[in-house]
Amino acid sequence: MARLAQACAAPIPYDRARGAEARALFDGLPENLLNLIEGTAGCSPYLAQSLAREAAWLRLQTDTPLEQVATALLQVSGDNFQALSDNLRIHKRRLSLVVALADLGGLWGLEQVTQTLTGFADAAVQAALEHLVGAEIARGRLPGCDAGDTLQAAGMVALAMGKMGAHELNYSSDIDLIMLFDESRHDPENWAELRARFIRITQRMVKLLSDNTAQGYVFRTDLRLRPDPSVTPVCIAMEPAERYYESLGRTWERAAFIKARPCAGAIDAGWAFLERLRPFIWRRHLDFAAIEDAHDMRLRIREHKGLGGDIQVAGHNVKLGQGGIREIEFFAQTRQIICGGRDDSLRARQTVAALNALAEKGWIGKGAAAELGAAYVAHRTLEHRIQMIDDAQTHDIPTDPDKRQRLANFCASPDLAVFEARILARLKRVHEITESFFAPEAPPENADVSGFERPALVDEMFAKWQTYPALRSARAQRIFARLTPHILRHLSDAAHPDEALIQFDSFLGGLPAGVQVFSLFDANPKLLDLLVDICATAPDLARYLGRNSRVLEAVISARFYDALPGVDVLHAELAALVAKAADYEEQLDVTRVWAQEIRFRIGVHLLRGISSPQAAALAYSDVAEACVQVLFDAAVAHFATRYGPPPGKGAAVIAMGKLGSREMTVSSDLDLIVVYDPDGEVASAGKRALAIQPYYARLTQTFISALTVATSRGGLYEVDMRLRPSGRSRAMCSH
Repeated sequence: MARLAQACAAPIPYDRARGAEARALFDGLPENLLNLIEGTAGCSPYLAQSLAREAAWLRLQTDTPLEQVATALLQVSGDNFQALSDNLRIHKRRLSLVVALADLGGLWGLEQVTQTLTGFADAAVQAALEHLVGAEIARGRLPGCDAGDTLQAAGMVALAMGKMGAHELNYSSDIDLIMLFDESRHDPENWAELRARFIRITQRMVKLLSDNTAQGYVFRTDLRLRPDPSVTPVCIAMEPAERYYESLGRTWERAAFIKARPCAGAIDAGWAFLERLRPFIWRRHLDFAAIEDAHDMRLRIREHKGLGGDIQVAGHNVKLGQGGIREIEFFAQTRQIICGGRDDSLRARQTVAALNALAEKGWIGKGAAAELGAAYVAHRTLEHRIQMIDDAQTHDIPTDPDKRQRLANFCASPDLAVFEARILARLKRVHEITESFFAPEAPPENADVSGFERPALVDEMFAKWQTYPALRSARAQRIFARLTPHILRHLSDAAHPDEALIQFDSFLGGLPAGVQVFSLFDANPKLLDLLVDICATAPDLARYLGRNSRVLEAVISARFYDALPGVDVLHAELAALVAKAADYEEQLDVTRVWAQEIRFRIGVHLLRGISSPQAAALAYSDVAEACVQVLFDAAVAHFATRYGPPPGKGAAVIAMGKLGSREMTVSSDLDLIVVYDPDGEVASAGKRALAIQPYYARLTQTFISALTVATSRGGLYEVDMRLRPSGRSRAMCSH
C-alpha cells in the first residue's frame, strides 16, 4: 500500500522562497518527500498554508498507508453541533492535504483521488444527518421516532447527484444533493409536523457543511437539482417527487439521475425510490431525440457563460468550455440515455466506465472511447491543479501569463508553450469528436429533385406530408426539414425513384409521431439507405415500418446483420426479457416488441440477400415457436394465480400447418392444437378451483389471447384452432 514516503513525482516550485519555507518544516524526511512538499508549497498558497498548519500531524502520517490515513479521517463525530462542525472541518482540511500530496506525488491516480474525496463527502453528510436528527428525536420533536431511527435519519435520505453520485468529486467541488423523506414509514397524521422538521434539519445540515468558519468549510452544498426548486421546499416527500418526474421530468433531469445514488440516511429507501424512477430515467425505446436536447443544452451553457468562439488556452473553462469535461460527460450520458433503457450494462455512473461500456457494445468506436477517456482523465487532473492553487471552485485556466506558468509548474511542466500546446490539442480533439455527434454537418438547404421522373410529384408529396401526424409538432418539422434534402437525394438514387417516393409516403403516413424516428435518422444517416431499399423493393415492408417504426432501432445493434440465431437462442433471449417484466401485461408488450424487431431483421436479411427464402422461413418459424413457448409458460403462470397450477400432467401445444413444417412467412398465422392429460384429477387446487375441462378451456383461451390480443405495442399472431378434433364443435382444448 502506498505511503507518502514513497512519493515518486513532484511539482516544480514556482515560488521558490515559499517552497523552501515549507521544506524546512519537514527537515529530516526522505528527499523525495521533501521535494514533493517544496514543489507543492511553491505552487499552491492554499496547500502551503495547510502544510504549515498541519506539519506536526502530517509528520506522523508519512509512513502510514494512505488508505489507512484516509479511512481514519472518515470517522467524524462530535458531542455537540460546534464540536461536530470543528471536527468536520479539521478532517476535511487534513484529507484535502493528504489527497493533494498523494495526487501530486504520483501515488494515486484520478479514480482514487475522486473516490476518496467522495467518500469523505458521504461520511460528512451522514454525520450531519445523524447528529441533527438525533438531536430532534432527543427533544421529542419527531413524532413516532425514537433513538433507533437515528442511523437512518428517521426516513430522510440524501441523494448524491452529479460528480458526487458518480464518486467523481472535484478537489474543491461543491456537492449536489436532493433531500427526500420516506413518508410511508410514518403515520399520516404526523406528516405535516415531520415535513416541517425535516425541512429545518436540511437547512441546518447545509449550514453545518457550508459555513466558512475559523476552521474553514466542509462542502458548499447545492440543493437546486430537486424538483422545481423555485417553489418546492428543500426536503420533500418521495411520492410527490415521483409524480413530478413521471409527469414533468425533462431530459436533463434524466441525465442527472444516471449518476444519482443514496449517500446518507435511509439508504434502502433511497434505492427503492430510484428503482421506482427507473422507467423515467431509462426508456425502453432508443431515445435519439435526447441528442437534440443535449445539444441545445450545450449551446445554452456556452451562450450563458460566453464560452463560444475559437478555442484558446488562456481563460478557457476546462469544465464547460468547448472540448472540455462537460462535453465528454454529455457525449457519454446522451448515449446512455439513448441506449441504456434496453441494456442495463450501459448504466455506469462513472464517465470513463460509461465510455468503455458503450464501446464494448458497439455504440461508439473503441478509438473514440479511448481518446475521450484519456482526455477526461487529463482534463480532470488539470482541473484539480487549477483548484488546488487557492482551494477555489474554479475551472478557468488563468489569463495572466505568470499564473499560467505557475499552473504549468504545478503540473510538473517547465515549458509553458509545450504545456499549453498539449492542452490546446486535447481540447480541439475532444471538440472534434463530440461536435460531430451532437451537430453533424448540415445537408444543403436546397433539395435536388432532378433525379425524379416527375419532379412535380415531390412538391405534391411534400405538401401532403405537412398534414401527417408525424409532422404535427414544430420540433418534428424542424428535424424533418434538416433531413429532407438527404432523404430526397437517397430516394432519387433508387432504380424507380417515383415509386420509391410513393412508398416513402406510405411509410411516413403510417407514423403516429415523428420526433423519435426523425432523430434516429438524423443520428444514423445510413438507416436512410436501408429505408430507401425497402421503399424501392418491398412496399409491404415499408407500410409495416410506418406502423412499427421502432423496429428500425434494431438495425443499429452491432449484431443486426449477423447470422440469424436458432430457436434455442431465441427462446432463451425472449424468456430472459419476459422474466424482467413487471407484470403480465408488460410480458405481452415485451414479446411483441421483441418479435417485431426479429421479424424485421429476418425481412431485411431476405431483402439484402443475406438469407435465402428457405432460411427466412425457418427463422420466421423459430420466432413463432419461441413466442409460443414463452407465452404459454407466462399464460400458465398468470392463470395459476387465480385458479391454481395445471392439474394432472398439464397441457401441451402442438404446432400444425406452416409452423409445424417450419415453413412460415412474415404474414403466416398459427395453426395450433392444445391437449392435456388429467391423470385422474377432477379439478384444480387454486383459490377459485375449476373442474378439469373448464380449467383447460379457459387456460387455452388465456394463452390464445396472449398471442392474438392487440396491446399498445401492436399485435403478434393470428391463431387458428380449427384443426383440432371436430373443429368448431369441440372445446378448444382436448385430452
